[in-house]
Amino acid sequence: MALKITVIGTGYLGATHAAAMAELGFEVLGLDVVPEKIEMLKRGEVPMYEPGLEELLRKHVAGIEGSSGRLRFTMDWAEVGEFGDVHFVCVNTPQKHGEYACDMSYVDAAFESLAPHLHGPALVVGKSTVPVGSADRLAARLVELAPAGEDAELAWNPEFLREGFAVNDTLHPDRIVVGVRSERAEKLLREVYATPVTAGSPFVLTDFPTAELVKTSANSFLATKISFINAMAEVCEAADGDVVKLAEAIGHDERIGKKFLRAGIGFGGGCLPKDIRAFMARAGELGADQALTFLREIDSINMRQRGQMVELAREALGGGSFLGKRVAVLGAAFKPDSDDVRDSPALNVAGQIHLQGGQVTVYDPKGMANARRLFPTLAYADSAIEAVRGADVVLHLTEWREFRELDPAVLGEAVTTRLVLDGRNALDPEVWRRAGWTYRAMGRPTA
Repeated sequence: MALKITVIGTGYLGATHAAAMAELGFEVLGLDVVPEKIEMLKRGEVPMYEPGLEELLRKHVAGIEGSSGRLRFTMDWAEVGEFGDVHFVCVNTPQKHGEYACDMSYVDAAFESLAPHLHGPALVVGKSTVPVGSADRLAARLVELAPAGEDAELAWNPEFLREGFAVNDTLHPDRIVVGVRSERAEKLLREVYATPVTAGSPFVLTDFPTAELVKTSANSFLATKISFINAMAEVCEAADGDVVKLAEAIGHDERIGKKFLRAGIGFGGGCLPKDIRAFMARAGELGADQALTFLREIDSINMRQRGQMVELAREALGGGSFLGKRVAVLGAAFKPDSDDVRDSPALNVAGQIHLQGGQVTVYDPKGMANARRLFPTLAYADSAIEAVRGADVVLHLTEWREFRELDPAVLGEAVTTRLVLDGRNALDPEVWRRAGWTYRAMGRPTA
């Protein structure tokens, strides 16, 4: 008989996972505790912008004309317990308020709510990013609370979704990591992921602690690459070198690779910053804090980039106050192809300049509604051309394709001063300079 799958938590990760599981041919039941979210999903709408996700959802949500009907949503824990053979826990693990550690309350609540409804054999699979050691504790709690006892098993299967590419990353993952304790758990997960494994996705079998560590160590490595090239940008700035050429040159070394070597205002979002901080906090609890002290510097370099962008803007405007200066900010999302503004470097820079008296106008192709909620005091425009109208300086802070394709000559007609600061090193300096703009970016020669 075909496996039935439930997905607990239908945020960014859960909604994508549920739709992908339906696409792979499984009957899927998604659960959330927020009624508005469930109502949206039942209509085939997603609460966030993610390319291709709404189309995939509409292809499978029951009740939508022409859909497979394989995907349903509920708020009923008993229904979920009865329905599923494999239960994926996809809830959020934010940073605790006022400290580095990870807030496990949502994960714990999901286990406490689900376990009492597991009356028969079931596999609960954690996908959330958690501190190492959590799976051991949760496995014991599961057995304790579930009527099925030892037949309610746990596995850990970290997610590696990139915002903007989440659908593809779920259907065609570059690796599938599963931490298991039994052959039965392994067999079930091989069945769940049979299609991508057949297509060539590596299936990496580990114990619980290793599976938990894979996600945090991968994110720490990526954060290290980004902060490394930003540190090199600081040195290039001091020595009048060109960090873009430097990145190109070292990127040809296949041991280093080209990816994540674009200097700029650094990383943000809901994963990298909080994951490396939680990793440091957990290492401290385990008595291994010295192993990760370098991550403090990675975090520090990253946060410093935002302040440096503000100073670059101040310097470009003559070095004085921002008072009375009109500043256009292109970008609000923390990265392109997303409407996610959590810990967005672009909005952080915009906010700092606004607090220092600048008249800041922001435009982003998808992140406007979320940006308005987070920073209601900033001004917002409906297009790039409207955002830059009358501007004394233009800051390019999220590398949307739309911004790379802007015509600097047309934009030049709207601004007061043709001055652009490229916080992502993604625009072509020659094209902008030919159109009469002064182009500046961190770690690049001014001429």
